[in-house]
Amino acid sequence: MATISEPAKLTQMDAPTKPAQIRLARRSPAYWRVTIDNPPINVMGPEMVRQFQEVINALEIDEQVRVVVFDSAVDDYFLNHSDFMAKLEDLTSMPAGPTGLPPWPDFLVRLTRLPVASIALIRGRATGNGSEITLACDMSFASREKAIISQWEVGVGMVAGGGPMARLPQLIGRNRALEVLLSSEDVRADQAEAYGYINRALPDADLDAFVEALATRIAKFDKWAIANTKRLVNTSLPPDVELGAGWDACIASLGRPAAQEGIKALIARGFHKPGDVENRLGYYLSQIPR
Repeated sequence: MATISEPAKLTQMDAPTKPAQIRLARRSPAYWRVTIDNPPINVMGPEMVRQFQEVINALEIDEQVRVVVFDSAVDDYFLNHSDFMAKLEDLTSMPAGPTGLPPWPDFLVRLTRLPVASIALIRGRATGNGSEITLACDMSFASREKAIISQWEVGVGMVAGGGPMARLPQLIGRNRALEVLLSSEDVRADQAEAYGYINRALPDADLDAFVEALATRIAKFDKWAIANTKRLVNTSLPPDVELGAGWDACIASLGRPAAQEGIKALIARGFHKPGDVENRLGYYLSQIPR
């Protein structure tokens, strides 16, 4: 069975009053799992961003790890939108990462550049931040019955902060990227697969076994070959500055009355807690009074 790695133990020791929202486990020295676990709906606040930074630090310095899988321990949610109950300054005051970008886009850039194969196993909603980590991973596989992907921000008067404007057009084309971003609709796994947003939509009963077999297979291969193949493929990536511009636009958008009023209207209907608004966010975005 998986054992908790040293980085995960350090996370808990460094912040004893804050439970770990991310669990880092080693299936083997070459194969790691990162499990997102912030019930009830896996929102991402400043503490989770900090823990993502610890995860990427650990992955970068380990010489044996060759593949990492991101999954969730929370039913119905892979990784959700940001925590709008948290203080924004707790996020914006965090120091920039090694790329010079703020911590969340820094994590995403470093994950894409990491000399390790990264896989998103998506079961449940990948809303906003969940879509962004999906786009940063090298591969993504989703439950046909349970996965929903969304870049919902325009629907509430915001701009997305984790780089989908830079990444999606190269992945699925400009027109489809604009459809995803400007409609703010929930995208089911089959449509995501058809667009090229994810690698494959698989029957939920087959998803875990498929990802486990793929990760185990890659973990057997030579790390130098994995790292250099990935480095050469990455020459087609958008420049980091494009992700930084998206983050700046996101933070600026949060101060606009349109976004403040939109978020308040959603919260009044039940946003930010388990229920129909979170489950059918795309629908409720179209019901906000304008």
